[in-house]
Amino acid sequence: MLRLSQFIFKETRERLGTLSFLINSIKFVTLAVFRILKGLFMNGTKVFNKEKIMQQNNTYVLIMAGGVGSRFWPKSRNHFPKQFIDILGTGQSLLQMTYARFLQICPKENIYILSNQDYKGLVMAQLDGIAASNILLEPSRNNTAPCIAYATYKILQQNPEANIVVAPSDHLILKETAFLDKITQALEYTSKNEALLTLGISPTRPDTGYGYIHFEQEAVAGVHEVNRFMEKPVLKKAKEYLASGDYLWNAGIFIWSAKSIQKAFQTHAPEIAKLFEQGNSVYNTSEELGFIQENYPNSPNISIDYAILEKATNVFTIPADIGWSDLGTWASLHEVLPKDASNNSKSTDHLHLEATSNCIIHLPSGKAAVIKGLDDFIIVDDEKVLLIYPKSSEQEIKSVAGAMVATYGKEYL
Repeated sequence: MLRLSQFIFKETRERLGTLSFLINSIKFVTLAVFRILKGLFMNGTKVFNKEKIMQQNNTYVLIMAGGVGSRFWPKSRNHFPKQFIDILGTGQSLLQMTYARFLQICPKENIYILSNQDYKGLVMAQLDGIAASNILLEPSRNNTAPCIAYATYKILQQNPEANIVVAPSDHLILKETAFLDKITQALEYTSKNEALLTLGISPTRPDTGYGYIHFEQEAVAGVHEVNRFMEKPVLKKAKEYLASGDYLWNAGIFIWSAKSIQKAFQTHAPEIAKLFEQGNSVYNTSEELGFIQENYPNSPNISIDYAILEKATNVFTIPADIGWSDLGTWASLHEVLPKDASNNSKSTDHLHLEATSNCIIHLPSGKAAVIKGLDDFIIVDDEKVLLIYPKSSEQEIKSVAGAMVATYGKEYL
């Protein structure tokens, strides 16, 4: 990635000229990087059959956009979390990029944004033309299982033959054609089989920041049975997973038919199923909002992984190489951004750096900084909060943010 970024910067300088290169904004350069990367990654990939999927009109997408992104503090805050930020400098937020990606295989009326009541205005502002009825707002944060159940029962009242894709709003996918090809493959499989399917990311390193999927090597139509889901491992175990070739990263991207996931809720999480079945007569009517406001807070606080996937026996995976990153930490963002000769990624050119390397520097537009003698640090200025923290300790950032709030008040969260 470093060599490719340096090559792109060099080529851009030569083609635009030094003066023009300096004048052009960092957003232009970053967007060019991602376009070139996607072009390179698409070579040799199968073209997805989006026409077939679009014609069926049975595809629905649930984009999960209710999180806070606390590991990206202080840039990601309660009032403006990670999914709404142009964190990559492309001119689009992560939510906007995800929405545009799925519009290629799904009509906009079949795409639902699952979020929190506090973020309705942000969703409406960022997704031009989205109907208010396509924004499903949870009255309380009860994790992923209840909101997926709510959307499932609502969709079943519209289209009992629906096939559903569940995806995070804040992940990076560089190989979009490969991704959509895998999603299409998964939709075709789940439309014919009672299967709960997840995309598993082919690991490239022994990463301790992801959960893993242990899968069977034998495949039918490219689909593998899942043995079990593994929690985030220690480094030694992660190395064993990588060496075995039997493990994938869990990206939190799921595909199933509405009927299959309904049956799974009825079998493995009956309390959730019973709660949302009570609303069958009011979904897609003016009474839906009142029902959700009254009943949703009574649902258990549990993830879809714990409620369903770790209990079900009909869970399958499709291994995928899609240029994926969950962008879960500042270090993971640093990996995918363009870098200078000292391996620093930066959001502005108004910097004077001396003996500074391997840093991610994220400052407000137009702000200048002088930095000397730092190696492998996160430097983030969000006006109210300045964070200067070693990358090696970034897993502490979430708790540090909590300590700041406890000491100085909620305005800093």
